[in-house]
Amino acid sequence: MRFVRVLFFIMAASLTLAATTTTPSSAPSKTAVFEKRLALGTVDTLFFFDHFFTKRASVVSPNYLHRLAESDSPLHPQYVAYREGKISKAELISSLPHIAVLGDSLTKNLYVSPSLSLLWRARTTEQRNWFLDTDPSPASIYSIYERLDKSVPVVASDYARGAAEVTSHPYEEILAKTLARTRNFTGQVDQLLISKRFPDLILIWIGHNNLNWVKGLSESERAKPAARLNERAEHFQEDYARQLNRLVERAQTENHKVAIVIFGLADCEAFFRARNKAGAIHAKDPRRYPYFDICAQRFESLKPPYQANMIILRSKLNRELRTIVAEFNKKLEPYPNIHLEYSDACAQIDLSDVELLHPMDGQHLSMKGHKLVAEQAFAALRPSLSFLGIRHQAYLANQTAR
Repeated sequence: MRFVRVLFFIMAASLTLAATTTTPSSAPSKTAVFEKRLALGTVDTLFFFDHFFTKRASVVSPNYLHRLAESDSPLHPQYVAYREGKISKAELISSLPHIAVLGDSLTKNLYVSPSLSLLWRARTTEQRNWFLDTDPSPASIYSIYERLDKSVPVVASDYARGAAEVTSHPYEEILAKTLARTRNFTGQVDQLLISKRFPDLILIWIGHNNLNWVKGLSESERAKPAARLNERAEHFQEDYARQLNRLVERAQTENHKVAIVIFGLADCEAFFRARNKAGAIHAKDPRRYPYFDICAQRFESLKPPYQANMIILRSKLNRELRTIVAEFNKKLEPYPNIHLEYSDACAQIDLSDVELLHPMDGQHLSMKGHKLVAEQAFAALRPSLSFLGIRHQAYLANQTAR
């Protein structure tokens, strides 16, 4: 146990360092990447026991065999082939609709807390979010997975990671973020492309960490940030488009339909109204939102003097996302099996209600917040589900009470 405590101390120290370390501006050498992978692999091996506490980030509808056995199931012929030994169970599962999400902490059940508990949850906490929740109780989150599962058995995979950013290099993570199993947009796309079965539906909601515009800026640059804001938006557009292109290129080779939905970044202006309310509550009673101040230390753009420019940058990034989708769709005309769209569903959610923010930090989503995102995001999927041939069933199922 002493050895374990020492390792946790080292990892906690790394998290403390994360608050003051800036992201590298250039790609690391191959030797540095190898050494980092080796060190992190060793730590993961030493902490293998945390896997016993980790819920699966990929789930299959538990009763899919029973449902496919029904004669009116669209996949009943595949079930018959499986029963006759013509295809394996893995091949049968592969025939199910596959959905996936790429994103950051707004797609995870995360909140700021003491370093050790935050690290533990970052490494082990899966599910219980707006995309993937398997708890059938009425009080839990009625997730995208559960809503689709009402009408058709599905395979859902969550690639999102807390603290993830849209970056130009795949290894632009400091040690603490990597120990927490953070993968930036590049790394998440890597993981998705490794999978033999490419998803039918891919949801992407990432870029909120790129809104920390004061990171790495001098006092003079913070005072006059216009040029830097434009520069950040341009880099964001280039890096985002690069990863989207990797997904689209793979989709072009698939023999099934693929729908990709890009969600705009959350409404910062409404969010700040709620967060400032949380701050006033915390000032009167420090036991409320106990990690409110730590959030601003780690994400300086949350501080009142910097909020206005964060709102401006968010608008710029959403315009870039719309432009990316429009330009890609021009090139996708020869590929009728691909449906790509930008959605404002998550960008237009009114986050001004303080109850939508987590009671520990006043920054991340509460359970109520996740419930609202699940509802709004699912409603936005109707065009994509229609394209995939499952809109009508899924929409009707969503109208049925849990």
